[in-house]
Amino acid sequence: MSVLSAPISFSSAAPVSAPATAPLSISADQFRPALEAGAVAVDIRSQRVRDDEGILLGALAIPARNVLDRLTPGSAQSLSTASVDQHWILVGVDGHDAEMLTWHLQARGITGARFVAGGQRALSRHAAPGLLGEHTRRELTAYAAH
Repeated sequence: MSVLSAPISFSSAAPVSAPATAPLSISADQFRPALEAGAVAVDIRSQRVRDDEGILLGALAIPARNVLDRLTPGSAQSLSTASVDQHWILVGVDGHDAEMLTWHLQARGITGARFVAGGQRALSRHAAPGLLGEHTRRELTAYAAH
């Protein structure tokens, strides 16, 4: 019997999905408080888009294709600060690509990963200018001291 002619059987069991361990998204107005609490913003937009639309001040710029390797601890490409306890806030153009990547990060045990619903577009409309994460504040203080 070929695969094409095999009878099809359907299971009567309801599909089962794992419950979410943490929320996936934050709103644009939650972005600043998250940074002030120690989260690190990760701009996953392409370099071309950042050139056209501007940078996200204080964010790590990591292309979407590299985010999982760079933010997952223990890989050869992971950042030295990558840990399961780290709080990452992914920012894409409109939030769709960041949502999928955040889901994958959480599935890898990085439950502090979130994305900005609406992405950079939402931040541009709703967030106050001059957003700086604590890590950026420390760096600017160090630069000013020298």
